[in-house]
Amino acid sequence: MFWLKKFFPPFLFPLQFALVAGVAGLVLSHSRRWRRTGQFLLTLSILVLLLASNKWLSGRLITPLESHFPAIGEFQPGDALPESLAACRYVVVLGGGHHDTDDRPSLTRLSSAARARLVEALRLLRLLPAAQLIVSGPADVDLGGAAHAQVLADAAASLGVDRVRIRMIVDAHDTEEEAARLRDLLGDTPFALITSAWHLPRAEALCTAQGLHALPCPTDYLYWAPLRWRRSDFTWDTESLERSTAAVHEYLGLWWSQLRGKA
Repeated sequence: MFWLKKFFPPFLFPLQFALVAGVAGLVLSHSRRWRRTGQFLLTLSILVLLLASNKWLSGRLITPLESHFPAIGEFQPGDALPESLAACRYVVVLGGGHHDTDDRPSLTRLSSAARARLVEALRLLRLLPAAQLIVSGPADVDLGGAAHAQVLADAAASLGVDRVRIRMIVDAHDTEEEAARLRDLLGDTPFALITSAWHLPRAEALCTAQGLHALPCPTDYLYWAPLRWRRSDFTWDTESLERSTAAVHEYLGLWWSQLRGKA
């Protein structure tokens, strides 16, 4: 099931779908029998790329995900914290990926999403001096190397977190498995759940389905609504394609989890 889930969904992402449809359309357009089908697929591939890489449309796709939970506000150590945050005994960082290379510091090996998640965790750990940090992520199943949780732990330690405060989950390969491992580790203990804002609705739903008491803590936003619209907000770029891909990934994940009664 894990391999099926990893192999098939990427072909539904905008870029992959457009490439497959475009190549198939190009081939079929040279056939008398399938020429119209080929032309349709070519047109569809171009249309998908135009829509997915549009700034305005990608923002509309991802905003419902990123605005689902409010961000944790600014506080200083010693400030009175909201009851939901003060009750957290753990700060949990879900895996966000890293690059397998040994000649660079752990912090620079992390993906931009993983760095944003870790930075938010360090911010909350300053406010919760008694809380422990839990980092999650396995090793790459194809390349091997260090577990992602280990890279996160090393990066956290390099930024001043005492290693005795850090616990790792190294055997969870997706968000659903992370929620199951957290249930085994934490039970009903309240914790701060940190992941990218666009990923948080699905992550929180999976944790809730496991009976966990998670405080959603969004970070790593991909879209900021402009204060004033400009003509350039309706143009196209690769960042918009990235936003659309993240949104499609999460909507598919939510649908799959709900279909199986997991969220």
